[in-house]
Formats: sequence, structure tokens, C-alpha cells
Amino acid sequence: QVQLVESGGGLVQPGGSLRLSCAASGSVFSINAMAWYRQAPGKQRELVAIITNSGGTYYGDSVGGRFAISRDNAKNTAYLQMNSLKPEDTAVYYCNAGRSVVAAFTGGMEYWGKGTLVTVSS
Repeated sequence: QVQLVESGGGLVQPGGSLRLSCAASGSVFSINAMAWYRQAPGKQRELVAIITNSGGTYYGDSVGGRFAISRDNAKNTAYLQMNSLKPEDTAVYYCNAGRSVVAAFTGGMEYWGKGTLVTVSS
């Protein structure tokens, strides 16, 4: 089993920045990729970004160019740097991890964090 704990959410003004962290513990050797999803009120959960063990990255269409995913393998931690935030970025952001990168593109891998709320508002 893998446990994922997100941190770094909060209230930020439009145009501002936040960095989310996701710390993994437990059977981290089983993780091949980590990802961030988000779910806004009344909307379906959407894929934000993926990073593989080898450092390959993928971004959802709505955040490309503004968000950057990174990973510190020594700390078993993934990060999501969010810049130029917009009100439509308001959502609960979830960390996701697991074996199958393919699963990351089709709804999510095995393990989920509880989420951290990001609110973009003036």
C-alpha cells in the first residue's frame, strides 16, 4: 500500500502562484508514475499533469504552460507549481500514484490522496 498526503493548497489571488506537494510513503517502490487531478464544484475530475519515474511529463490542455510538475525521488515527493492562476483553477487537487501510466490517462492509478483545496479569488 501507498499513502499520499497533499499539502500547499489555499487562497490565492488571480495571477498568483502556489506550489502543491504530495508526499508518498509505504510501498513506494511500486510507483511508476505520479499525477495530479483536480475536481471543481459541479464538474468531473480532470487530469492536470503526470510525471513518470524517468521524468517524462504530460499536461492537460487547460493548464499547459502555466503549471509544472516535478518530482524528488529521494524524498518520494511530487510537486505541482501553479503560476498565472485563474478563478477557473479553483478546485480540490488530488495526488495520484501507481504502477500504470496508462491508467493515469484513463481515470487514475491505484492510490489517491485526500486532496487539497485551491481557491483563486480576489
